[in-house]
Amino acid sequence: MITLVPLDSIDPAMVESLLDRAFGPDRFRRTAYTIRGAGEAIAVLSFAAIEDGALVGSIQCWPIALIQDGVETPLVMLGPVAVEPTHQGDGIGRRLMTRALDAAAGHSLDGALMLIGDPDYYGRFFGFSADRTTHWRAPGPVERHRLLARGDAVPNTPGMLGARVPVTIPVTASA
Repeated sequence: MITLVPLDSIDPAMVESLLDRAFGPDRFRRTAYTIRGAGEAIAVLSFAAIEDGALVGSIQCWPIALIQDGVETPLVMLGPVAVEPTHQGDGIGRRLMTRALDAAAGHSLDGALMLIGDPDYYGRFFGFSADRTTHWRAPGPVERHRLLARGDAVPNTPGMLGARVPVTIPVTASA
């Protein structure tokens, strides 16, 4: 049985090891890492998939911005979505994406979401498209059709993707 838990409850070394297995040790060269910068993931939107005490998947979400002429338009970047290679195709990635999107909606952070990924998959299952990203630039190589976004506040303007100040989410007590 797979259980989804907050990612910050997992040893960071275990997460890094999973990311290496899922994407390879050269993953730091990817444009997505340059966009995210050295900031911290948004904890309330980042989750781990656990099976029998073992980490089998993770998703992280990051505070980024589309920057044009010194003006930053805040975005949330989803990814990486990592699944243990022996569990790929089991639906874990889809469950992690769904949980992160639900959490974004629950914290009113779902207005401007973006990711770099397969347009067929992320469009069909999660409503992402490249319709409003055609003028965006990235600080590294990227296949333009893989710059995807969703949400009412996604800007359809030129700009460069980059990191921004961490997002602080107020913690509310449950009744």
